[in-house]
Amino acid sequence: MSHGRAEVPLPSSGSSPAAAPSRPRPKGGFRPNYRYTIFAMVVLITVINYVDRGAISYAANPMIKEFGLDKAQWGEVLGYFGYGYMVGALFGGALADRKGPRWVWTWAVLLWSVFEIGMAFAGNIGVALFGGSALVGFAVFRILFGVSEGPTFSTINRTMANWATVKERGFAASLGLLGTPLGALLAAPIAVFLLTVTGQWRWMFIILGLLGLVWLIFWRRVFTNLPEENPKVSPEELSVIRSTEGMLADERSLSTEEERLPWWSFFQSRTLVFNAIGYFAFQYVNFMILTWTPKYLQDEFGFNLGSLWYLGMVPWIGACFTVLLGGKISDWLRRRTGSLWIARSGFAAGSLLLTTVCFCLIPTVHSAGAVLLLMAIGNALNSLPNAVYWIVVIDTAPTRAGTFGGISHFITNIATIVAPTLTGFLVALHGYNSMFIATGVATAVGMLAMVFVRPGVRRGKKLTTGAAV
Repeated sequence: MSHGRAEVPLPSSGSSPAAAPSRPRPKGGFRPNYRYTIFAMVVLITVINYVDRGAISYAANPMIKEFGLDKAQWGEVLGYFGYGYMVGALFGGALADRKGPRWVWTWAVLLWSVFEIGMAFAGNIGVALFGGSALVGFAVFRILFGVSEGPTFSTINRTMANWATVKERGFAASLGLLGTPLGALLAAPIAVFLLTVTGQWRWMFIILGLLGLVWLIFWRRVFTNLPEENPKVSPEELSVIRSTEGMLADERSLSTEEERLPWWSFFQSRTLVFNAIGYFAFQYVNFMILTWTPKYLQDEFGFNLGSLWYLGMVPWIGACFTVLLGGKISDWLRRRTGSLWIARSGFAAGSLLLTTVCFCLIPTVHSAGAVLLLMAIGNALNSLPNAVYWIVVIDTAPTRAGTFGGISHFITNIATIVAPTLTGFLVALHGYNSMFIATGVATAVGMLAMVFVRPGVRRGKKLTTGAAV
């Protein structure tokens, strides 16, 4: 990356602007700050992504009743998603670097929408084709659905690395991640509305899948891999996007490095590995709340489906604000202190410490209001450094933001299996309080991991030759 305007675009493989072959930009009607249109579309698809994955939790009772599942088996159904999600996350980042984010977005959204529709028939397919086992049918479709959704956040990382300015990197990352709590929050009223209006849980999956396909049609019309390729981006905006003004010395050194790091160098980096562990803690909280809160509120406090449309939103309200605020705080700390450790690692560690306290306190209270309040505060604190985990990857290895983001997401998303599955077993054996204690343990481990993260710092030899970062 050079100072001022980059003269050439990235090819579809996603290599750095400095290395791309020269070709003329298309001409068209410019729009001021067009990159914000791209950011808004990313937020929208992330919302759809999370509504699609979270809606199943609100259909728990009718699905469990129809197919005769117990709590442990329902935990397995929820956890199957994670097996596919890990694989999709791993390869999605590499594909975003190699094929370009536009290609990945197209196939990911197309396939996950199809498999979301397929969930309406998964149990019956299992009964018909897999020895009378609805559980196997759900396993097949949930795993394939997870594979398709897996590339989302590593592709967001590649998209933001291509489109965001250096100064707004933290905010852009947090804006891209806003869809996580916002989608989880909206999953409650949307799922309850569809279940109530249609009177049938199958129609909920079908309608949600169709919405993803509609978004894809519009996305294909507005998005290009790079701003250099988009006729709506003015030369002035392109100059702003490609400017290196305001970079710290370490960031400038890393951003101008043109060599492509091999995928295995991720595991030579202490920073990247411990950052992934910290992100695992975030994801554990996220999936525990997303998958088990509706069932918990119904079983422990006797709430019906009609109450869940607003009660299911409560744990996510604060997180919708803190996920945006966190990126801003991280950017402010970076400018104020000149320390990436304080802005990224210290900030995340402190947030996870407070998250741990909140979830460990939940078993000590006994009213639904108190539980939901602590869940909301804990989840808001957990979401505060959400963008940090992705920014650390960009800070440390910007030329491999997609690939390394994918590997990090693979490690992180072990939690998408562990959280719902372990919760099912813990609840069956020890009751619901055990799931909050397990969550506190996960966030405590994440806090300790983030203390050892040193974003953007390379010690000794370069990462490509095996030194720790």
